[in-house]
Amino acid sequence: MNSSVKFWGIVPAAGVGKRMLADRPKQYLPLAGKTVIEHTLNRLLDSDVFEAIAVAISPEDPYWPELDISKHPKILTTKGGKERADSVLSGLKFLEGHAAEDDWVLVHDAARPCITSEDINLLVKTLQAVEIGGILALPSHDTLKNVETNKITETIDRNRIWRALTPQMFRYSLLKNALLDAAEKQAVVTDESSAIELQGFHPEIISGRPDNIKITRPEDLALAEFYMEQQ
Repeated sequence: MNSSVKFWGIVPAAGVGKRMLADRPKQYLPLAGKTVIEHTLNRLLDSDVFEAIAVAISPEDPYWPELDISKHPKILTTKGGKERADSVLSGLKFLEGHAAEDDWVLVHDAARPCITSEDINLLVKTLQAVEIGGILALPSHDTLKNVETNKITETIDRNRIWRALTPQMFRYSLLKNALLDAAEKQAVVTDESSAIELQGFHPEIISGRPDNIKITRPEDLALAEFYMEQQ
């Protein structure tokens, strides 16, 4: 590995989290004495991997400037977009002039506050000799069904199905070009890996911890707090 290669973080945090049915975006909901996003960013900073972390925030967001962590020297604020891919691309453009083409970028969900330094370092250690990059993921243990209009059409082989987690780690220029190309073609991109896959590449899969949950529903907050206590 080239010792001069640096690691940068991007956290898309411009979403509104409608499924939480709350009075504010889910990243600002209280969790174990702090907001969700504070826990997330502290976990990323604690890994001691990153040169800096660009957080993509909605321009109308009144909560972010009130948080002390928004003023941390390694936390950079950039403008978020309508979709996740827009926010990630905004973060990548913000890092232009700082990140080299072969530097690594780790994109992490703002609403995954249970990420561990163990998993971040596993991702970095496993992928640093890989040209393309890869993601943390979990193999599916459930039986999976294809469904059309509430009727099962087939059972899917779960041995080939993994649930994508974050961080997702790719080379700076590769990820930026993939997202620019997807935007130009108006392709549906739900995570960074899907943009890379559209370029014909095959990202690596690294098995992550099952407690790296994404907060999407109200009951997830209690589960996240439980996991944090266990960790």
